[in-house]
Amino acid sequence: MLEAGEALWRNDPLTSHNATSEQSELRELVCPEELGRLLADSLQDPAWQDMTWTLITGGKSNLTFELTSASGQLVLRRPPRGPLLPRAHDMGREVRVLHALANTTVPVPEVVVQDTTSSTIGAPFYVMEKVSGHVLRDEMPDDYARTADERRAIADSLVDVLAALHALDPDELGLADFGRPAGFLARQIKRWRDQWEASRTSEVPAVDALANELAVRMPESPPPAVVHGDFRLDNCLMSRNEPSTVAAVLDWELSTLGDPLTDVGLLLFYWREVGEAQRLLSPTVTTLPGFPGRDHLVDRYVAHTGRNVDAIHFYEAFAHFKFAVIAQGIAARVAGGAMAGQDFGDLSDEIIRIAEEGLAIIGRSA
Repeated sequence: MLEAGEALWRNDPLTSHNATSEQSELRELVCPEELGRLLADSLQDPAWQDMTWTLITGGKSNLTFELTSASGQLVLRRPPRGPLLPRAHDMGREVRVLHALANTTVPVPEVVVQDTTSSTIGAPFYVMEKVSGHVLRDEMPDDYARTADERRAIADSLVDVLAALHALDPDELGLADFGRPAGFLARQIKRWRDQWEASRTSEVPAVDALANELAVRMPESPPPAVVHGDFRLDNCLMSRNEPSTVAAVLDWELSTLGDPLTDVGLLLFYWREVGEAQRLLSPTVTTLPGFPGRDHLVDRYVAHTGRNVDAIHFYEAFAHFKFAVIAQGIAARVAGGAMAGQDFGDLSDEIIRIAEEGLAIIGRSA
């Protein structure tokens, strides 16, 4: 029997459910009667036929709901409503990697129900256990990781889990065909450039210039590994009682086989240092005193993996390009009403700023 976690999946304000149009929209996204029957049948627990649901705000790609019944809590993941970019929001991909990692040293939630046919709620989805833990975004929980040693332990545990993921053998996991490592970086740049063209609403020269620079500065990739694709602190649940432990790694939508240093570059992008300004879409606690800087993360990763990181500036710049495209996609989905009423404000300046930062970083690459 699944243990219901005590913590919210994300430390964001929850959307209330009154007799409003918002409630109606959320009901259509969850389809509680149909989903409840499926859960009751699959778990052999009739309590799930009488469940409530809560949108967990803050998710900017796939939508996440907390489901609650007399038997506890579960978590629903489904894509946003409306037209989706090619290959985005792939529920089957998330489910496959979660199953593959279930018995490894990389902690992941257990998938309890899945439907990739859209026959139950009108979209592919899966339901997983709710793991107890803290999601550390822009605020630290009261009385949690107050010392510099504890905050360094958070950073170290994050890097250690990433190194453990990159050490796994895809063949042994049954993921030999999970991606095409050969030519990975070139395809990634093309893929994200195509995504940019599909979602852009205006000319942003800095984004185009960054894509061009990346295309001509590609390094030789190290041996391939399973990559998360969006690895950062707030895509992990930290143990409630032990800051040095990652309780679960979440949000595997972009996972594949490829260049492991792309994960490192993205972690560096999200990891803001003390005194640096917060990013609009990804505020983080790592600007608080006691958290180590990005060099510490790189040094620990090298110590665990032995990988050459001479080209790390390229990977960090690529992360800027990727996130600028993601931000544009978020803006497009919000404008199209696909984010269940969530609004992240005008992202135009943020997209430009991120791309310009990426250009400055790639100028330092070898």
